[in-house]
Amino acid sequence: MIKSYDVGSMPFEDDYKKFLVECGKLEKYFEKKIVESFIDKILCGIDVPNYPQYRDMNEMFLEKFGGLIKTKDGYMLEKPLTVKYEKRKIEEVEVLKRNLGKISEKVGFKVKIKICVTGPHTLSWVFAYRDPEIFLQISDVLTRIVEENIFKVKDGEISILSLDEPLFGVVDDSRLDYGSTGRENLMKAWEKIFYTAFSKNVETVLHLHNTTDPLYWDIKSLKIIESHVEDPLYTSKYTRKMLEQTDKFLKASVTPTDFDKLIKQKIEKEYPQKENILQVIGEVWKEIKRGKLNPKIFLEDIKIIQLRLEHIIKMFGVERILYAGPECGLKSFPTYQCALECLKNVSDATKNLKSI
Repeated sequence: MIKSYDVGSMPFEDDYKKFLVECGKLEKYFEKKIVESFIDKILCGIDVPNYPQYRDMNEMFLEKFGGLIKTKDGYMLEKPLTVKYEKRKIEEVEVLKRNLGKISEKVGFKVKIKICVTGPHTLSWVFAYRDPEIFLQISDVLTRIVEENIFKVKDGEISILSLDEPLFGVVDDSRLDYGSTGRENLMKAWEKIFYTAFSKNVETVLHLHNTTDPLYWDIKSLKIIESHVEDPLYTSKYTRKMLEQTDKFLKASVTPTDFDKLIKQKIEKEYPQKENILQVIGEVWKEIKRGKLNPKIFLEDIKIIQLRLEHIIKMFGVERILYAGPECGLKSFPTYQCALECLKNVSDATKNLKSI
């Protein structure tokens, strides 16, 4: 049976400054927001929720790196990269671990958790000097962080590790030319991180925004690939060939998460005569922010989501689709409740396919 998971991020509503201040000390407000949001995801029907990600993903991992200095041109190495001992835990994951008994009692079953980590390729772009060796140094730190945050206890466990590489294939990177040291180093970096999770029976996911560069097919410890809804990954016969050849699987991305795109879809469907779409989108956002328009009306219908999932299943076979979910995080959604509604729609559409 195909299960559901989310990518991670959610819109934050309340005192964000207080949330960030309390994060490092895992104090009550930070704990409350993370636990409540995680439970909300489960109650929406998401089978393996990601920890609620409210912080900037690059910054939350870079602050765990020792050996860095920040300059006006970007981060630079002061000495070889290490993990700051006091920062080795992902704060959101640690809070969930401490509250698993309460969470499990609330939802009525053992909890499965997905964790996401910024990938070495994406993190490398914040460095002032991006030589090919940086991939390996970053992967050493990320591997240690992954090791420190995987657990399995009575009330729950880390079930999925996602390495998020939104810049891979999107930005032009000469370090990844075929036959280059950089390409070989990135492959080694990914493999090292994924193997750490894979060797502990944690499912491994690579989150991409573009799949034109096929490097990921060569990563042995990577088992699940995901990208955005319109990515050729979900329509290509080459994908089916490579899934079988490398024994990998897909997470079906079944609904867009760019809210401007969702607004545009609805406007074009209901008012095809509209010419200045961007102006209309701007007007819609004004009405949403004023509280005069419910953003939920722009979410895709469950039937549309289900049809998209059915198409992917027909293309690749149900045996190659392990999970379904939104294409990316929901941080850009106008309200928290709207984001939850999106997760519920995805969950409902996935559960409607139990008979397949």
